[in-house]
Amino acid sequence: MTEAQIDPRILRAPILPRSFYARPTVQVARALLGKILVHDRLGPGFGAERRAAGRIVETEAYLGTADPAAHAYRGVTTRTRVLFGPPGHAYVYLIYGMYNCLNVVAEAEGTAGCVLIRAIEPITSLEGSGSGPGRLTRALGITLKHNGQDLTRGPITIREPIDPEAGPTAVFETAVSPRIGIRQAADWPLRFFVRGNAHVSRSPRRIS
Repeated sequence: MTEAQIDPRILRAPILPRSFYARPTVQVARALLGKILVHDRLGPGFGAERRAAGRIVETEAYLGTADPAAHAYRGVTTRTRVLFGPPGHAYVYLIYGMYNCLNVVAEAEGTAGCVLIRAIEPITSLEGSGSGPGRLTRALGITLKHNGQDLTRGPITIREPIDPEAGPTAVFETAVSPRIGIRQAADWPLRFFVRGNAHVSRSPRRIS
């Protein structure tokens, strides 16, 4: 699907307001499922397919200073300052020296919390898979330069689902499992995903 073929309702759909993110992290992680992640890449260095979008189908919650697996566990640093700032901003970091991960800042300002976006179901054609946090950012063109970006303003935004005729809808069953790929607090049930969706990154050890 090229830029010209993207349903215009995607870009007219309401952008999630800051109040959506200013809630407990687990609530935000659950509520993000089914929402539409859009990168409006209108700038140099991109070809005809400048807009990329996908339905969020998998998230993980990280609970700030109460969570030993969270980057904010040890408090405010240069790296984690954005996590303690206003909700509704992007926290992007690099893992393994090659993969960027997109997180959404939750909770009230001053309280760290974030949600890792683990997988999307493509709405537009993407350069690669949207399954897994590193593949997702690569497919959407999200890099470290987007760290700290306000998701209520763009160019990366998260929007309400479009109507059934335009593609994905908000009708689904949420499944819960432990988080993936961590050592600390590995059994905490803080991974949320759309049950049965083919774009979820991988099968968990335990599902509820």
